[in-house]
Amino acid sequence: MTLSLAPAAMTRGSSRWLLLGSLALNLFFVGIALAMAIRSPVPASTWNPDVFVRIERVAESLPPADADLLRGEINKGRPALAAAQSAYHQSRDEIRAALRQDPFNAAALREVMARTRLARQNQDQILQNLFAEAAGKMSRSGRLALADWSEHKKKLRAQEH
Repeated sequence: MTLSLAPAAMTRGSSRWLLLGSLALNLFFVGIALAMAIRSPVPASTWNPDVFVRIERVAESLPPADADLLRGEINKGRPALAAAQSAYHQSRDEIRAALRQDPFNAAALREVMARTRLARQNQDQILQNLFAEAAGKMSRSGRLALADWSEHKKKLRAQEH
């Protein structure tokens, strides 16, 4: 009689361990779900295609007097820079339009891409000249802050996360 009860007792003990294991696993998954729900959301990208927004971010990282110098130079060149930016954005839209053409024309896409490169180079040249003018008038600490700007961005990103 004892021998016939042994398998039943082992089954009952096994089912208890199975129940406890299942409960622990479920609690683990509930904990993960709660942690995912409670954690802070991932910050949205702070990149903005508007060159004037990006310039303002650079200016904010400079000493106040040097930031004013940069803003002054940018304001002097604002019409030319705005026109160059507009041409560049328009040429990017032309790339998208060329990609959507049916039937697709690779030669037309290459032509639009070449114009886009030129528009980007023109925008960069105007922007770089404005920065060079401003840097020539800045203090040493302002120029150093300008030189370390990308590093400054990395530090800000690290503080956000």
